[in-house]
Amino acid sequence: MTAVFALATSFLWGLADFGGGLLTRRIPALTVVVVSQTMAAAVLGAIVVATGGWQEAGPQLWFAVAAGVVGPAAMLCFYRALALGPMGVVSPLGSIGVAVPVGVGLVIGERPGLLQVAGIVVAVAGVVLAGGPQLRGAPVQRQAILLTLVAAFGFGSVMALIAEASSTVTGLFLALFVQRLSNIAVGGAALYVSVRRGATALPEDGGWRTIRSSLPALGFVGLADVAANGTYAMAAQQGPVTVAAVLASLYPVITALAARGVLKERLRLVQAAGAGLALFGTVLLAAG
Repeated sequence: MTAVFALATSFLWGLADFGGGLLTRRIPALTVVVVSQTMAAAVLGAIVVATGGWQEAGPQLWFAVAAGVVGPAAMLCFYRALALGPMGVVSPLGSIGVAVPVGVGLVIGERPGLLQVAGIVVAVAGVVLAGGPQLRGAPVQRQAILLTLVAAFGFGSVMALIAEASSTVTGLFLALFVQRLSNIAVGGAALYVSVRRGATALPEDGGWRTIRSSLPALGFVGLADVAANGTYAMAAQQGPVTVAAVLASLYPVITALAARGVLKERLRLVQAAGAGLALFGTVLLAAG
């Protein structure tokens, strides 16, 4: 079940990233974060009330609060790094955040077998290549590399934190709800500061009309992100964190394939090879 939940996480995160990427072409990124997370929080709040999740409140929710604070901060660093570019370096480099939950798994005593170690190495290499690393061209600014590494550490930390935020299904709903509230608070504060500095919170083309017409897509992005966090937490609880983390980090492959299928973007040879390696690594992990 660990592999099933972790692969579901990759699928959901990959689609959420693809949808979020499309939306940020028309709507400011911070607005996408705040609106999508608010819609997800509304749905989760109803689920928490219906399931009696409030009874699961406890000190472990601080892990969810931390995940909700770290997540938006990491995303902002990542967006800034993408703006500095080149994207062909920044995107695959961001995937190394998987080292954080894998490291946590090793610290708590997990020792993957030889076949699983091989699967981890192959899968991570495939994820990096699937991002289409730019191996030549203009030099990369040090600030872009630093921001990408900070973002990667943040993404990995969110995976590790959310896995510790609950131990039951109803508790997981509550933890995800608390995480969303923290996301909204941090994202909303950043949006407020951005607007005060002269940026706009609304699309230049269409304003509120564009936001209203995009609500279904914004809701999908928010709920897919929530579901991905939930399936990852279940994957980490069902089996080795080292395996769950690597399989859950295959989402760049899904994003690349979605771009190929929907936007008709052609995969570079290195991306196709990376996708193949990632799938082969998945087989090794599942077999181990």
